[in-house]
Parts: sequence; C-alpha cells; structure tokens
Amino acid sequence: MKASSIQEIKSSLSELDLTRLREICLRLAKHKKENKELLSYLLFDAQDTEAYVQMVKDEIDLHFEEVNKSNLYFAKKTLRKILRITNKHIRFTASKSIEAELLIYYCMRLKKSGLKFQESQVLLNMYNQQRKKIHVAIESLHEDLQFDFRKSIEEL
Repeated sequence: MKASSIQEIKSSLSELDLTRLREICLRLAKHKKENKELLSYLLFDAQDTEAYVQMVKDEIDLHFEEVNKSNLYFAKKTLRKILRITNKHIRFTASKSIEAELLIYYCMRLKKSGLKFQESQVLLNMYNQQRKKIHVAIESLHEDLQFDFRKSIEEL
C-alpha cells in the first residue's frame, strides 16, 4: 500500500467533520505507543514547554542512574537508549532551542557520569555527533539565544 502525501492527507482531513476526525485520532493513538505519546504531548504538554523540558531532564537523570559503569559495552547500550528517548522528545517539540537544550543536558550528564567514554571510540563518536547536532541546532536560532547556548557548550 502506498502512503498518501502530506498535502493529500491535509486536504482530506479538512473535509472531515469533528467526530470523524476525533475517531481517526483515537484510532491512530491506539496503534503505536509513540503516536499516543505525541498526541499526549500535543494535547497536554505543548502549552508549557518549560515544564515538559524539565520532565524530560528528570527522565534523563533517572536513566543515567541506571547506567552500568563497570562495563562500557552495557553502558553504551544504556546511553543509546537514553539518546533515543531524548531524540523522541526532541521530535515531539520540533523546536531547535529545546533540541539544543536537551542535547547539551545529555552531553553534560554524560561527562558528569564518571564514565571514561573517551576510551571507547564508539562512545566518543556518539558524544561528538551530539555536539555537532547541538551546533547545527544553535546556528538556526536568534543571536541572543546562540550566545546563551554557546556559553553552555564551552562547559562541554
């Protein structure tokens, strides 16, 4: 089955009545956990992004406490999991400033975790890739925000 384009979906949705649109949204939320999470974000958390960002940071902190520091292989798996969760929340917000803030927080937590990630080429590459993403996200922001985020990057 071929998926329709966004434009086709948009025009079809604009023709639907409110109850049918509600049914479609609920059915979509039932099929995947991520769809339900996105819908929950849009309905309940999108208005207060600061509280949402703090909630995500708390979740990152919680997962960093679970990192197995005795074995870099297991640490790598957990760090990738944390990064997947972080990127999921970044996609939900669709904001470059929140992307930069959360990635900076992730990198700071990684540095403060006590892991010797510099000894593992995979972990070092993952860390450097996040720094590149931070720089790309910051470049699209207003100059004042860029200045604030660059201060945070210097700590990394």
